[in-house]
Amino acid sequence: MSKTYRPWNPDQQWLLPPSPRDWLAPDDLVYFVMDVVGQLDLTAITGGYGQSDRGFPPFHPRMMVCLLIYAYSMGVRSSRQMAQRCQRDVAFRVIVGADAPDFRTISLFRQTHLAAFSELFVQVLQIARQAGLVKLGHVSLDGTKIKANASRHKAMSYGRMQEEEARLKEEIAALLAQAEATDAAEDGRYGPARRGDELPQELARRQERLARIQAAQRALEERARQKQEAEPGGLGGRPVQVEAKAQYNFTDPESRIMPANNKGWDQSGNAQAVVDAQAQIIVAADVTDQATDVQQVQPMLTQAQANVGAEAKLDKVSIDAGYFSEANVQWLEQAGLDGYVATGRLKHHTRIAAAPRGRIPRDLSVKERMARKLRTRKGRAVYAWRKVVVEPVFGQLKRVLGFRQFLLRGLRQMRGEWRLACLGYNVRRLFGLGLAVA
Repeated sequence: MSKTYRPWNPDQQWLLPPSPRDWLAPDDLVYFVMDVVGQLDLTAITGGYGQSDRGFPPFHPRMMVCLLIYAYSMGVRSSRQMAQRCQRDVAFRVIVGADAPDFRTISLFRQTHLAAFSELFVQVLQIARQAGLVKLGHVSLDGTKIKANASRHKAMSYGRMQEEEARLKEEIAALLAQAEATDAAEDGRYGPARRGDELPQELARRQERLARIQAAQRALEERARQKQEAEPGGLGGRPVQVEAKAQYNFTDPESRIMPANNKGWDQSGNAQAVVDAQAQIIVAADVTDQATDVQQVQPMLTQAQANVGAEAKLDKVSIDAGYFSEANVQWLEQAGLDGYVATGRLKHHTRIAAAPRGRIPRDLSVKERMARKLRTRKGRAVYAWRKVVVEPVFGQLKRVLGFRQFLLRGLRQMRGEWRLACLGYNVRRLFGLGLAVA
């Protein structure tokens, strides 16, 4: 007796057109995303559309916002992959229906409205705060290096640029002399009627490369000038000093060579995030071109407070050793924040009380006082909590959602893409916590 199977007829005709919602569980993440986006004020996006009815109507902005937030919450960041999912994936079809945008439309919408997604990031934070999921009682700040959309092999140091500039000038002079000699010989052979101003291909290529190198030199000199002006005393009539090792990347000049997680070096952006300990919600996100984290304490914590609003106040802050400086510790104290900042390895002569009990000695330095604070029972408990607050968030973003490299180039675009990814993470996190959106 043969086995009986369920009927299978892929050519069967539908009597009524099916709905994608019939093939998707009612508690799927996509419905939550659509509910959240339905609560958002999209004026920052819709305000950019003109009032004219001429031309083909654009895709609905709310649908495009749903598509991008849901895609990023699922780790899909490529516009081509999004367009493909709109054809093949049921959840994506629930968003776009039968009228799916192509990848160019998706890419252009994202690029045009990156700044608006930063505002939507804040609006979602307000939803989380109203639901009691963001308290700012304890936050943790951390950063991670994310590869830029540029190869480190396309970078050149200032010293190498000077060598290349001299070499190219010599080659161009030689080619010009050769061209003049050839013109003179041809004038003698064919007469002076020939124009003689045709630019040899080799000469054009070298002149173009020389122009790019000189523009890169000027950019590095301007960068050095701004850095020296920001130092105490400013330039003070001193000439601008550019380090010979200063790097410039010709693919993405706003990215920087930074230490990578594999202990090597790569062209990267330094992505920052402040995470609230209440429910691991990201309350501030940014990208900087500085390889070190020490200058990010004040701007990131200030951004976190501004994003959440005055209804919740920052209290405890736990930060790793990469952010330690005496100025940062003093700023935390002046801001009324209970800071727990790792001090790193202490020198052999740095004094720490063997038993951090009783009154704090008055002659301890800022670093010694912080090290002593972290050795108390409360200090150890608060700082240990940092690992379960912020580090799993980066693990989710990089491992689960696959955010290991920026797709967009330029600091502004990298910052917008990072905040869009953090927005997608937050929405996914709120869904996992069972938040009900009216």
